[in-house]
Amino acid sequence: MNAVGLPHPLLLLGKPVALGTPMPRLDDHCWSCPCAHGPRHPGRPRASAGGLAAKVGEMITSSVSRPSLLVARAAPDSDPAQGPGSAGAGGGGASWHHRLVQRGLVLFSVGVVLALVLNLLQVQRNVTLFPEEVTATAFSSAWWVPPCCGTAAAVVGLLYPCIDSHLGEPHKFKREWASVMRCVAVFVGINHASAKLDFANNVQLSLTLAALSLGLWWTFDRSRSGLGLGITIAFLATLITQLLVYNGVYQYTSPDFLYIRSWLPCIFFSGGVTVGNIGRQLAMGVPEKPHSD
Repeated sequence: MNAVGLPHPLLLLGKPVALGTPMPRLDDHCWSCPCAHGPRHPGRPRASAGGLAAKVGEMITSSVSRPSLLVARAAPDSDPAQGPGSAGAGGGGASWHHRLVQRGLVLFSVGVVLALVLNLLQVQRNVTLFPEEVTATAFSSAWWVPPCCGTAAAVVGLLYPCIDSHLGEPHKFKREWASVMRCVAVFVGINHASAKLDFANNVQLSLTLAALSLGLWWTFDRSRSGLGLGITIAFLATLITQLLVYNGVYQYTSPDFLYIRSWLPCIFFSGGVTVGNIGRQLAMGVPEKPHSD
């Protein structure tokens, strides 16, 4: 018992208490703070606060970046029935075919323009004669000449880079549009010379145009594939022209090589080299179609 008649707190806990033991002060147990004597773990409160701030920042960052990740992953995973690489392969094949069609349309347009301009010069000089019932009044040419020349230009322009890739000899000589434009200008000049220059006989004119055509190939191409394709194109185009003239579709004045002029294969050769350079330049930087094997 203490002075006020209350039992000692330790007696309530069942512990013996010696006489004269002072009763503990209430403020020593209730109002005292352990941090008053010094923090036991000084770094834990600050560390926990810093960790909480870091977690909040990570949550905000992840919430902002999550929509972009979902959009990025939605494209390849849009069709779960297909494999993981099928979407990319399908997109690459579609883009390759799209670029191929674009190149074909550009080459077709180039062939149509060259046919209208060059054939007009031949008709005006009375080198080529068409029947009056099939002649278009606008360009003094048959209606079927531009589309046929455009189709031939598309085939030849797409064939040149294809042959280069299959032979493993990519054409890298003068691969810029300035060189291609100069090649077109020289080809137009050769065709102009065939109608304007006057020689004693057609043999001299044919030899001159043959030298100019080989010079065009040497200046702007210099590839074995270009030389071989040019000769092949000249042979096939000359054969088709012989058949057309033989069947009376149109005719040449003063023929000296069966039914045509002897210098016509030179025009076909230089035209094939020119269109081939245009096709190569259009295909420059375009990846080849992946093979299935």
